[in-house]
Amino acid sequence: MSRQIRTPVELIGRPSKQALLEEFLGRRLADLRTPALVVDRAVFTKNCARMHETAQGWGANFRAHLKSHKTAEGAKLQLVTAAGQTNAVIVSTLMEAWEVVRSGLVADGTVKDILYGLPVAINKIAELSVLSDTIEAHGAVLRLHVDHPDQITALERFESQRIEPKRWFVFVKVDCGDKRAGVPAASPWFENLLTKIIASSAVSLFGFYCHQGGSYVSTSLDQASTFLSRELEAVNTAAGLALAVLAGFPDASAHSTPFVLSVGSTPTTHAASASTRLRLQQQLNGTLELHAGNYPLLDLQQLNTSMIEPEKISQRVLATVISYYPGRGENGEDEAMCDAGAIAMSKDKGPIEGFGEVVGKKWRLSRVSQEHGILTKTKTERLLSQEDAKDSEHLDIGDQVHIVGQHACLIAAAHPWIYVCDSGSGEPDVVVDIWVTWKGW
Repeated sequence: MSRQIRTPVELIGRPSKQALLEEFLGRRLADLRTPALVVDRAVFTKNCARMHETAQGWGANFRAHLKSHKTAEGAKLQLVTAAGQTNAVIVSTLMEAWEVVRSGLVADGTVKDILYGLPVAINKIAELSVLSDTIEAHGAVLRLHVDHPDQITALERFESQRIEPKRWFVFVKVDCGDKRAGVPAASPWFENLLTKIIASSAVSLFGFYCHQGGSYVSTSLDQASTFLSRELEAVNTAAGLALAVLAGFPDASAHSTPFVLSVGSTPTTHAASASTRLRLQQQLNGTLELHAGNYPLLDLQQLNTSMIEPEKISQRVLATVISYYPGRGENGEDEAMCDAGAIAMSKDKGPIEGFGEVVGKKWRLSRVSQEHGILTKTKTERLLSQEDAKDSEHLDIGDQVHIVGQHACLIAAAHPWIYVCDSGSGEPDVVVDIWVTWKGW
């Protein structure tokens, strides 16, 4: 007798949004218990609309990654904007996928296409099957990533035990040079993988997917465009090879052509303008799809790419100065301690020094321990707000500071909920909503 699969949301509790709203709705940011993650909904929304405009200008479909904020409310803003809409998403965990279902986004048709973002794990196939059956009841489809023949064998073995076997729609994950995941199209193993997929009765080849993680080191449009071209060349070459292999099989109709060529990261999608689209000289072996996830929030890593301006960053962590150390730092500079450390800010770094920059102050988060961080003086004014410029070097114990960190995705993952404000309203420093983040894997 088969064991019943229990979904993650049945096993793990979550705080009640209603209870949080009753406690915090209408409260001023200055009165919040810190550390606290805050998102400006107006900026977040504009960033989402801008991404739809980018995809349209590039003549591409768009697939929104939900891993950065992990909320139903953020997902809705990503998918439906004033500039356009999409119903295709990527999730990085099964918990995220189940929460998309639990939030009603599949049942109401907002989400019709879910891509599980990791190469399929053999020990998750049974649960993925339950998920697939659940969303298929609402007319939605689950897609998988594959990059090894053994994954296909495992799917075949699983389907052979079902009364009504089915085919899984799969993207082949292509390595475009950074050895993050996937198989290079030039690899001798690549054709073996394609042959295994095309000959299999358990999968249907849907497209090719590439994510250039190295693009985060871009510091100019030209650099980001180069990474984008590398992504596109990798998936286009892979699709061309697949078409050649497919031509030798009698039942080509089992696979989806034209293939979907899915490329992107936040820096490379920011580079996907109409002008860069015109640079594409090669014949495409499929239809274009852009994907990205960090873009609604943004952070210091994205700021360093020079592809965004500070005012497009929608998130920051509120922290409180809890101690002060005159003359303790380098060259006799003062230091201060705040109550936001590694767990609130992550330990990710980037080309911009430190773990975060303080908005409106010439201070940065330079060192972190688990629950607290050390603020040090800086000469930078990159995130200096105009109204606070007059006292930008001054800090007192008890002051609340707003810190923009290095990597918004890891920061958001640490917080149980997000306080939402809205700079487009008459009171931009007031909590207007609470987004409860999805936890677990």
